[in-house]
Amino acid sequence: MMKGLLSLLLLMLAAPVQAQTALPPAPYADRQLDDPALERKAKALMETIRCLTCQSQSIADSNASMAGDMRSEIRERIRAGEEPEHIRRWLIERYGDWVSYEPTAAPILWPLWAAPIVLLSLGLLLMRGRIKRRPRA
Repeated sequence: MMKGLLSLLLLMLAAPVQAQTALPPAPYADRQLDDPALERKAKALMETIRCLTCQSQSIADSNASMAGDMRSEIRERIRAGEEPEHIRRWLIERYGDWVSYEPTAAPILWPLWAAPIVLLSLGLLLMRGRIKRRPRA
C-alpha cells in the first residue's frame, strides 16, 4: 500500500516534466530578412508592438517565446508583400488595442484624452480664484 502511494506521488511529481514542449523557435524569430529595406520595415513595426508576455517591452526587445513568434509572423508577412499598417491592424484585431504602443483616437477614449485638459483648466481656475481673494499688502 505504502509502495503504491509513493510511486503514485512520484508519478504526479514527474508529470510536469513530461509536459515540457520542445518546439523549435519560429523561423524568423531571431533571423533577419535578407532584404535590408524589408527588415527595416519589419523592425520599425516590431518596435511599436507590445510583447504580450512581458507587457513592458516591445516584441523587438523581448526574449519571450511569444514575442519571437510575433517577430517571425511579422517578418514572414512583410516578406510576402503585406504593408506594415495592414499587419498592425491584423494584430490589433487579434489581440486588442492594447498590443500597439501607438495610441488610438476611438470615441470611447475621448474622455481619457480630455481628462488632463479638464483637470488642468479646473486647477488654473481654482488658483486664479485664490489669487484674486488674497488681500494685497
